[in-house]
Amino acid sequence: MQLNLKLAVIAAAVALAACGKKEEAAPAAAPAAAPAAAEAQIVKIGHVGPTSGAIAHLGKDNENGARMAIDELNAAGVTIGGQPVKFELLAEDDAADPKQGTAAAQKLVDAKVAGVIGHLNSGTTIPASQIYHEAGIPQISPSATNPKYTRQGYPGAFRVVADDVHLGGTLGKYAVETLKATKVAVIDDRTAYGQGVADEFEKGVVAAGGTVVGREFTNDKATDFNAILTTLKSKQPEVVFFGGMDAVAGPMLKQMKQLGLNVKFMGGDGVCTGEMPKLAGDGLADDQVYCAEAGGVDDAGKPAMDKFRADYKAKFNDDVKLYAPYVYDATKLMVEAMVRAGSSDPAKYLPELKATNHQGVSGQIVFDEKGDIKNGALTLYTYRGGERAALAVIR
Repeated sequence: MQLNLKLAVIAAAVALAACGKKEEAAPAAAPAAAPAAAEAQIVKIGHVGPTSGAIAHLGKDNENGARMAIDELNAAGVTIGGQPVKFELLAEDDAADPKQGTAAAQKLVDAKVAGVIGHLNSGTTIPASQIYHEAGIPQISPSATNPKYTRQGYPGAFRVVADDVHLGGTLGKYAVETLKATKVAVIDDRTAYGQGVADEFEKGVVAAGGTVVGREFTNDKATDFNAILTTLKSKQPEVVFFGGMDAVAGPMLKQMKQLGLNVKFMGGDGVCTGEMPKLAGDGLADDQVYCAEAGGVDDAGKPAMDKFRADYKAKFNDDVKLYAPYVYDATKLMVEAMVRAGSSDPAKYLPELKATNHQGVSGQIVFDEKGDIKNGALTLYTYRGGERAALAVIR
């Protein structure tokens, strides 16, 4: 009996404790978790330039311009269609080689980039443009000047600098009317850019009343020019024009000096770089080289360009070589078109890209019906004391 009584007492105590717990106030519910921030959509933008080979310094300069723009856009917290986005730069090297250029283009297409900034050279830009066109991906070249690029009828092909018709023709006229040359010799490197700008220069010389006394060619990897320079020396030109890049023009100037070919030397934007004094060494005399950059700003635009150059130097510990400002502007205006369209889908933002009216560090950018910049500027330069010296901005 006692054992049963004890068990009954214990059971009653347990039951009472359980009732007491039920009567206790329920703990307050945990506060609802704050809604998670919307995950940023990744928007891929491609850049292609020659970051290896003889003109890798120019390709890296272009790539840096794109990186600078992408970093600023990500820091600004851009939204497209009300959604936060993060831009990712996919940078490819085409080594200034057409075959490698098309391979790089296909790689970017396969990666589903929303747009492409590049290529640097006309010889890689033109064949790559067909691949981008077939994939429906807009392409903005910051530096390819051969007219064919935007004359293929591709609606997604754009250019933010003046083309060779303007650049080469202006230099040809300058050679005759300003430098007072009556006899001119022409050399090109047989690339789409070099031959194209040389052809337009020759037309400009003839139209201005000058005479082309010799036309020779080399290639974009050559280092020995003695044979062609000796041939041209016998024709006694007052100006030698070279259609090609600074990596070839520099050694050519050295050999001209060695041969006693003391004439004015002219070239397009490929020659007109900050690296020319290093590449030419003692072959570069003051006021000997005259060249033009397919772009330029007037006095009103100079503060913005100066700030860009200072910011670039601070970021990369290097000076702008040539076209980094144009790559920077091309990247920014492509993203602006996406924002206005509310979409990074190429088919949706392409109409806004065509309607671009962008004030960039390189000036005002508006495209014509072909995708070329309207009223593209040229800046004429010479070299003095181992530095580029601007002569005039021409539109």
